[in-house]
Amino acid sequence: MREKKIKPESVRMSDLEFDPFLFVTMKTGKAIDDLLSADGGFPRSTNFMLVGDPGVGKSTVSMDILSDLKSNGYSVLFISGEMDRVDLYGYVKRYPKFGNLDILFLGEYVDSNPREVIESMLNRGYDVVLIDSFVEVQDTVKEALGITSNSAEKWLIDVMRKHNAGNNDVGVYTSFLCIQQVTKEGVFVGSNKLKHNTTGMMELRFSDDGRRYAMFTKNRRGNVNIKLYYDLASTGDVRYEDESGSKIEDIAEEILKSRTESGRENPFNLIF
Repeated sequence: MREKKIKPESVRMSDLEFDPFLFVTMKTGKAIDDLLSADGGFPRSTNFMLVGDPGVGKSTVSMDILSDLKSNGYSVLFISGEMDRVDLYGYVKRYPKFGNLDILFLGEYVDSNPREVIESMLNRGYDVVLIDSFVEVQDTVKEALGITSNSAEKWLIDVMRKHNAGNNDVGVYTSFLCIQQVTKEGVFVGSNKLKHNTTGMMELRFSDDGRRYAMFTKNRRGNVNIKLYYDLASTGDVRYEDESGSKIEDIAEEILKSRTESGRENPFNLIF
């Protein structure tokens, strides 16, 4: 069988046009907005991965982001590949705001076709979809359909890219926030294709003194290597502050001011 020849195409950005709505960010109203993007808020048509230390609050922080977005009028969906209804009920007791999230419990469909279930849900068109976790959803599809891990991963990436482009029933440019596992050595679990289709890598870590912080080590849309400290102790919400107790908005403003005055390009230290 003759191998199909690939015809490479060069692109000039000056020839491209996009829907301006694609670049309107979605805001939670909290300090996390300025960590997510230089424009403040969750960018549309993006895929963020979230990794972190055990017990640091990956599910809580991500669900808090989702809840705040919903409170501000955005359509959101939580696809849970790990927790069931009883597990989430415990979360809602502590964080009542999570009770208004639309949740797909994928474990309830392992004996049917979870791939068709996910595709059907996503076709309704959501602004932001939280997946907890990427590898659990990948493994559920793999085992249910009897396919390889690579095939299941490729399908999930392709589905995300499809909805990034607004190819759903209502033409929404969907963004995804995916919790992902790491190895014991802290190495990201996933193929090069997954890395290439990841807009930003947010890490939730414990500092040496036991405080929790969020930081991007890769972000094509915003800041990297800036620590945003947060607290889960207060009932019902996630509180953010930087190391000195100031809001991250003030830090971002100072970064922009100092680098603009010095004439340096790319003031937000974007990684492309």
